Amino acid sequence: MKWTNDTSDMLDDRRGKGGGGGMLVGGGLGTIILAAIVFFLGGDPSGILQSGMSQSQNETTEQRQLSPQEQQIGKMVNMITAETEQTWSAIFQENGLQYRKPRVVLFENTTQSGCGTAQSAMGPFYCPADQTVYMDMSFFSELQQKFGAKVTEFTVAYVMAHEIGHHVQTLLGTTQKVDQLRQSGRYSEADLNRISVATELQADFFAGLWAKKTDEREHFLEPGDVQSAMEAAAAVGDDNIQKRSSGYVNQEAFTHGTSQQRMQWFMKGYESGDIHQGDTFNQLLR
Repeated sequence: MKWTNDTSDMLDDRRGKGGGGGMLVGGGLGTIILAAIVFFLGGDPSGILQSGMSQSQNETTEQRQLSPQEQQIGKMVNMITAETEQTWSAIFQENGLQYRKPRVVLFENTTQSGCGTAQSAMGPFYCPADQTVYMDMSFFSELQQKFGAKVTEFTVAYVMAHEIGHHVQTLLGTTQKVDQLRQSGRYSEADLNRISVATELQADFFAGLWAKKTDEREHFLEPGDVQSAMEAAAAVGDDNIQKRSSGYVNQEAFTHGTSQQRMQWFMKGYESGDIHQGDTFNQLLR
């Protein structure tokens, strides 16, 4: 991935600043859920964050100087943030809409979010309450070591683009419609899982669309970049995660889509370059 000269004023780098903000302490089913979320990309974590888990405010982190490598990572995330802003602003303008830029927070261990206490064990996520993407870069080590995905700079770009895709859903009202369905009490757990899958696959579609439109403007993609995004998408497919964690696949428990579905919808966004082709819900929200 070629770097551009664009920068953003929406990046909040909290790494090395100390005062982590508390550690989520859970047990039983809550611990299992948190462990699974490590490898899921996106969604609204407020249900987990604001559950009955207790919080310990005794954990603090001494301030430290970021290493040159960490500073370089911050510059890369800042550049990617800027490219999401430019691309989505243009897409929204083409459709008669105005794009509101989200914040992007880099943190380590724990930090506070509008959805509650964020923890590195949750992986990257988007919080609709404060319209902010939260990222602890240790997630990418987990992605490579435990799920075999080759991590490149564009892998980071894909993950960020997926989370920004959830922000796009919030701006378009999709997130609000999904929340209404979840709270209506009219749907079975299996139906709600299908809605969750549609939400995540659309975020993958938006990530592919972003890659296409940004490359048309900046020519930033290099050979192998799209393939690295596909490998990351496959690594966090529900079927792959279930096989690795339990040895079998339960389709009714899918919440993010299969590896094949995640790759398919990313490529549909990338190949079509058309935001109107991203209806993963079909009749679900009508």
